[in-house]
Amino acid sequence: MTRRVFLVDDHALFRAGVRTELEGFHEVVGEAGDVEEAVARILATQPEVVLLDVHLPGGGGEQVPARLLPTHPELTFLALSVSDAPDDVIRVIRAGARGYVTKSITGDELADAVERVAAGDAVFSPRLAGFVLDAFAGAAVAPHDAELDQLTPRERDVLRLIARGYTYKEIARELFLSVKTIETHVSAVLRKLQLSNRHELGRWATDRRLL
Repeated sequence: MTRRVFLVDDHALFRAGVRTELEGFHEVVGEAGDVEEAVARILATQPEVVLLDVHLPGGGGEQVPARLLPTHPELTFLALSVSDAPDDVIRVIRAGARGYVTKSITGDELADAVERVAAGDAVFSPRLAGFVLDAFAGAAVAPHDAELDQLTPRERDVLRLIARGYTYKEIARELFLSVKTIETHVSAVLRKLQLSNRHELGRWATDRRLL
């Protein structure tokens, strides 16, 4: 599926390269080179996915999702950076990005990552996923979360795997259940939490650090 993509990076040559790599897969609807420009142009172009560098003039890249997501939760951010420093990764994920990939990624892999985050998955370059999970695993969920307490143990298992970016097929394999059963559990969780889709579900779980 073709997605509307916005590029945020302070190197024009790099943006041009990404635009070329995404041609035939997705539509690049705009570009920006710093935080202020990004915020203004994203609001004007209404992309589905924002590819975001973490180091930008005018402040860290995490300021873009931090400023936009409270009023525009439909936006999806995927960090694309040369940095694989844990602090950079954790900072932008906590600001609301749904994934983080490094600039060593191929064009085909990037196009696939865009589609996956647009569909609600969390996407990380393989060596980054481990310490992202470790960083959030230490923070326990509040023991008396009324919304979470509505869920059965199996529904919580499914919710955690959704938050980690697993597909329904992967969750079914992990839990030794059928895909149809997973879909039933997801529907039940969405109904109980009064959410609309798996993208909102993943964000709900991330906000509670339920990873």
